[in-house]
Amino acid sequence: MSMPIYLDYGATTPLDPRVAAAMQPWGVEHFGNAHSPHRWGYEAASAVALAREQVAAQIGAPETGVHFTSGATEAANWALKGVLIAPGQTRRRIVTLATEHSCVLESARYLERLGATLTILPVGDDGLVALETVAAAMGDDVALVSAMLVNNEIGIIQPIAQIAALAHGCGALMHCDAAQGFGKIPVDISALGVDLLGLTAHKCYGPKGIGALYIHEHLDLEPLLHGGGQEGGRSGTVPVALCVGLGATAALADLDAGAAHANALWDRLTRQLAFEHRINGSTDVRWRGNINFEVEGVDGTRLLSALRGLAISSGSACAAASGEPSHVLLALGCDPRAARASLRLGWGRFTTAAEIDVAAAELNTVVARLKAGRAA
Repeated sequence: MSMPIYLDYGATTPLDPRVAAAMQPWGVEHFGNAHSPHRWGYEAASAVALAREQVAAQIGAPETGVHFTSGATEAANWALKGVLIAPGQTRRRIVTLATEHSCVLESARYLERLGATLTILPVGDDGLVALETVAAAMGDDVALVSAMLVNNEIGIIQPIAQIAALAHGCGALMHCDAAQGFGKIPVDISALGVDLLGLTAHKCYGPKGIGALYIHEHLDLEPLLHGGGQEGGRSGTVPVALCVGLGATAALADLDAGAAHANALWDRLTRQLAFEHRINGSTDVRWRGNINFEVEGVDGTRLLSALRGLAISSGSACAAASGEPSHVLLALGCDPRAARASLRLGWGRFTTAAEIDVAAAELNTVVARLKAGRAA
């Protein structure tokens, strides 16, 4: 049996062979610790420094502001906890959105159990937060506002710069989870106005297990991991090969070509879908390498299991094991049944037009068969 067509780029992307080639020397031959004071250490430190420079260039940040982490989840944990538990912190409220990734929501709920106050803002049925809603939630007790750039399930793009301006207007810090935007759309820390920004490699053709947190130079963030303080307070031996992989991922990102390819495949797929469906989230303010839709009149679990030729999902890979309907879709106003009847497809650099055609044909065939069975 042939492998299914991979259309789950929102969960993870294939590793670009050029990234793998860049990483390859930093294992067996060049194995040094980047903090060791000898040749092996100096070589490793030089490779890490180049990777830091490449990531910084992609987000318009000073190199000193980029700190390597194990991924975007750790970056979000460090950002939220580092702000709220810092000695002398007198502001105790976190403001975030109902559609945020679980790494933000669960970190915020943990801090709430420790005594912080949590405000979770609703979004509209298009997935976007109203700026009036954000403004009304601001106050002199707000320590941090956190909002995702590109949503991992529905692809919508939040107005981060405007949210950041409102946060700064009341003296709060602004954190942005840019895991799904990094390497796909322009991410510039000055244009966005953020104080903290997290990213990861494996959503953009890099390796798993490596990400980064940008920290504004004037911000003294409490460490999440204590020890040698290697990454600006984030302790632990730096994984040189993974850092090199993240750097190569950043250097190889071609935003214009990536967007053009994603848009072309979006148009190609949506033209061919021959059944009634409702796209979840805005169709305008979004990244078009992702589509999330409800197939009306068809059970989502049956549909997903019947699409054997496609590797797709019904929501976030992080929440798949729970069996619960997507919290993102519920926040858009979908009822649990509709949320469970929704599919998420994602494509990218290595997806071909022919694969999209095959996917559309299988979707049409399976949906028609299930609807016919229901009618019978």
